[in-house]
Amino acid sequence: MTYEGVLTKMQTEFSNPIQYYLVFENSFLSLNQLLGKPMEISFLGYQCLNCGKKKKIFRQGFCYDCFMSSAAAGDWIMKPELSTAHLDIEDRDLEYEKRVQLQPHIVYLALSSEVKVGVTRGTQVPTRWIDQGAVQAIPIVEVPNRYLAGITEVALKNHYADKTNWQKMLKNEVPQVDLLQEKASLKYLIPKEVQEFYHVDKTDLFEIHYPVLQYPSKVTSLSLDKTPNFQGKLNGIKGQYLLFEDGTVFNVRTFEGYVVKITV
Repeated sequence: MTYEGVLTKMQTEFSNPIQYYLVFENSFLSLNQLLGKPMEISFLGYQCLNCGKKKKIFRQGFCYDCFMSSAAAGDWIMKPELSTAHLDIEDRDLEYEKRVQLQPHIVYLALSSEVKVGVTRGTQVPTRWIDQGAVQAIPIVEVPNRYLAGITEVALKNHYADKTNWQKMLKNEVPQVDLLQEKASLKYLIPKEVQEFYHVDKTDLFEIHYPVLQYPSKVTSLSLDKTPNFQGKLNGIKGQYLLFEDGTVFNVRTFEGYVVKITV
């Protein structure tokens, strides 16, 4: 069977293990059912996720023009501490920025390649942690806007990583860490403006299990620009990566906006 369409990040369902789906305009593919089976990925072209034009993708599924102009690609996306909607100050589109920034956000610790600190909207729990390949995660604080979450993350970056080592994550090299203990130890690292939102007694620890038959000992990243046609046996799925038997890994999120044909 063949499936064709524009790549967007895999949709997930929180279960044991996580269920993964590739969703196209007129079809969808349940990836868990392909474990242990061969599949082929063919690169056909580009389609910007914002304007829909067949222009080369620059970043985050956007063409260059859309990445430089769209409110959905503002600097505050990657750096929440730059959020200004709570001050009525516009970056690119104040209405959009208020809609996204002025809602509950969670600062969390997640365990993937190591303990990392991060920020996500409350509506993205636990999706955000699944996308990162975390095996455990725990909320630290829930705050009413993105700015407060951002300054909390900045304060905690002095003590925790803020990025995942993707190679270690995919090889399942995960240290033994007690996230409950980590949360209990960081009260005085949190900015004064956020102290009221810190509740040490809230111990919502999430455990996440991925559909992986065997983790690779070495990983090689697949680029559709360099290898427009790839065939391999699917050995697992973790984060936003497809893991193949030969150690090749494919980050679906990196290639959002690419038009592909998948043959199974």
